[in-house]
Amino acid sequence: MLGKLERFRDQIAAELDRVVEFWLKHSHDKEYGGFFTCLGREGQVYDELKYVWLQGRQVWMYCRLYRTVERFRRPEILEAAVAGGEFLRSHAWAPPLGGSQKCAFCLTRDGRAVKVQRTIFSECFYVLAMDELARVTGEQRHQVEAERVMDLIVHWARVDPSGLGRPEMPGDIPVNSMAIPMMLLCLVEQLTEGRAGLAEKYSELGRWCVQRTLQHIQRDGAAILEHVSEEGEELPGCQGRHQNPGHALEAGWFLLQHAVRQGDEELKKTAVEKFMLLPFQTGWDQQHGGLLYFQDVDGCCPTQLEWSMKLWWPHCEALIAFLMAYCQTRDPALLDRFSQVYDYTFSHFPDAEQGEWFGYLTQQGSLALDLKGGPFKGCFHVPRCLYMCEQLLDGLLGKSQAP
Repeated sequence: MLGKLERFRDQIAAELDRVVEFWLKHSHDKEYGGFFTCLGREGQVYDELKYVWLQGRQVWMYCRLYRTVERFRRPEILEAAVAGGEFLRSHAWAPPLGGSQKCAFCLTRDGRAVKVQRTIFSECFYVLAMDELARVTGEQRHQVEAERVMDLIVHWARVDPSGLGRPEMPGDIPVNSMAIPMMLLCLVEQLTEGRAGLAEKYSELGRWCVQRTLQHIQRDGAAILEHVSEEGEELPGCQGRHQNPGHALEAGWFLLQHAVRQGDEELKKTAVEKFMLLPFQTGWDQQHGGLLYFQDVDGCCPTQLEWSMKLWWPHCEALIAFLMAYCQTRDPALLDRFSQVYDYTFSHFPDAEQGEWFGYLTQQGSLALDLKGGPFKGCFHVPRCLYMCEQLLDGLLGKSQAP
């Protein structure tokens, strides 16, 4: 067993090195600041638009690596993170519309707003970036900014969503989408790490996030549904039957991480059984391997054209989830699930020739798109997965304190 864990650890650490080098080499915009994320197979820039989600994620990733992993404590990584943070602070916020101001979704290369989404997620990744940047630079202004925007996000999510700019329609049903509470829970974990005052401030919010996420356990515990009503009831139609196995797995490790820090044994059990094992059982493609992207809980054909594809990020979330669950339980079946996902992932997604990972495969596992980055794939899911798995394996091997 020890030898197997050591092999996982060494392979994952080596892959993390290769992935980080790809982004260091190809993504930095040294003229205008920020990062290019629309990168082809060899790292060539095929579109200069900059996506705020991905700018924030890359700042967070660089800072986290610099702060916690000795071999990444390199000046060029910190300098790129700081430059990316300044680009965000200078350009992320779009001009006010209707009296409210939001972060843009995408920007021109020089930082002019192109599009705004009526969601909270650009702001969420902005907060992640600012908080982690504050930790590595010691600059209080970044933490103040992170808390300011966090409070704005909470207001939109829990009090008054009108600032998002989304008009209310008479036939629209209020929905609890799992992405909202799980993302806020992620921010709570980020902001409260090592900060007793903020842990107290956001303790009630953390409980709210957990309660809202648990509402997605439906059909007498037999399914995780992506969208439910505000009251936690199943919704009609395709929206109500929609399942996203990768998202459920990600929510699972968010819940497990929170449960460990809170000492909540019942939540730990629910996170593993309902948000990991259950969606994996139904979402794993028994014929071709890999996780299906979307499913319909009643077995109807999903309406999303990409429903049967195999994408990089659900497999990243599954690796984190099952390894974290094994660390907490030492259940060999959970390590088996990790090994199963590992074998599929490492035989299909990494590009041994050019570095980084492909993101989009057909259901059969062949390459659908050979790009390495785009509007939704950047320097985040792959390196976060590899980083977290390395840390967890180090913990198992007695080399460090696992996250």
